[in-house]
Amino acid sequence: MSIRLVILLYIYTTLSPYMKAPTKHSQTKAMTNMESTTPILTPLVLLLLFSLAKGLHNPKCDAAYQHDHDGSTLQVFHVFSPCSPFRPSKPMSWEESVLQLQAKDQARMQYLSNLVARRSIVPIASGRQITQSPTYIVRAKFGTPAQTLLLAMDTSNDAAWVPCTACVGCSTTTPFAPPKSTTFKKVGCGASQCKQVRNPTCDGSACAFNFTYGTSSVAASLVQDTVTLATDPVPAYTFGCIQKATGSSLPPQGLLGLGRGPLSLLAQTQKLYQSTFSYCLPSFKTLNFSGSLRLGPVAQPKRIKFTPLLKNPRRSSLYYVNLVAIRVGRRIVDIPPEALAFNPNTGAGTVFDSGTVFTRLVEPAYTAVRNEFRRRVSVHKKLTVTSLGGFDTCYTVPIVAPTITFMFSGMNVTLPPDNILIHSTAGSVTCLAMAPAPDNVNSVLNVIANMQQQNHRVLFDVPNSRLGVARELCT
Repeated sequence: MSIRLVILLYIYTTLSPYMKAPTKHSQTKAMTNMESTTPILTPLVLLLLFSLAKGLHNPKCDAAYQHDHDGSTLQVFHVFSPCSPFRPSKPMSWEESVLQLQAKDQARMQYLSNLVARRSIVPIASGRQITQSPTYIVRAKFGTPAQTLLLAMDTSNDAAWVPCTACVGCSTTTPFAPPKSTTFKKVGCGASQCKQVRNPTCDGSACAFNFTYGTSSVAASLVQDTVTLATDPVPAYTFGCIQKATGSSLPPQGLLGLGRGPLSLLAQTQKLYQSTFSYCLPSFKTLNFSGSLRLGPVAQPKRIKFTPLLKNPRRSSLYYVNLVAIRVGRRIVDIPPEALAFNPNTGAGTVFDSGTVFTRLVEPAYTAVRNEFRRRVSVHKKLTVTSLGGFDTCYTVPIVAPTITFMFSGMNVTLPPDNILIHSTAGSVTCLAMAPAPDNVNSVLNVIANMQQQNHRVLFDVPNSRLGVARELCT
């Protein structure tokens, strides 16, 4: 039963006596007890019932979306937010939600590892369904007249794509309808863009392509149309129009590629946004509120520390940085240099990724951080360490956690407890929100994930080949 229906029934059963036709007895009683409120209460209850039954928009969501009209800034929502139609239809326990996010991260790590690996990777051996829906979404308008679509932010992908009408296997209820747009056109086989997608094929005179996303296989047409981000229209934007999808990993919404490749948003809006953007991701704790995606160099923070972006020619879209050390409390932990070293040949190194939830470190790095974290937590009294799913450092009593500092070339990022701990709803379990890279994939990649990025402004300045991080309350 949905929450809306539960509220509806509660209001009805609680207040229905005041909505009945009055008898002489009830009239007398009402005159005695609530003479002044009865005429107001009935229409108020009817309005509440009507609002809930019709599923009117959350006013906070409507107000937040209005900020999409503020220059080149788009609002960013967590996929589980009340402002998102992709939130789970059934309530989940805290443990269930954590395990589901971990399953998504396993698929995400497999996907990222496939991007950097030299050869194919053995799939994750799991009996349960794995989804790989990115965590944060923004709104964009496609076509003329505009059709509003929700897109997942993905800094490790290049091309944008959306489910289109008549798509076989797409689960969205609001696909993009090309026939309704007067500015829509297909990209021809001879166009330069057709050579920039993976596995292009020629369907008559139109360019088509196939790709994989997590465990899903996707067939799409390469098309162009006007795309409006905030108040900025981008004519003839090239993106994928999904025709067929199989598997369970494809997000029901479309995807906005924020990588560095040739068909990415940065490449197609170079004159408009000068290959610069930043985002501030809202905390999981404040799902009602939104963060922001700020496009272009204007209004970016001035007081911010940077670290150089590293270039990997074999995987040019990923945002590699040089992580040189990790500090737990005041102590720099002992990590073998090769666990953090950047190696373009193997894909090893450290990346910032918007689609992974919990930071993953290669096994030697994670073990060093975890052991020092445990030592600092238990410094005054011996505490029992438990586990939850892939988290191996959990406690059933309140703890005082040390800070964790990622030390990059030229920049340190110190994480407060909110960015490194997950707490059960009842507060009975607290876990270190990091994990080792899965040992059944190409485990050479350290991933700075979105939970550790929350309430920070992360600035991607591609022309100057640098990435900046500054504390900011995103909600």
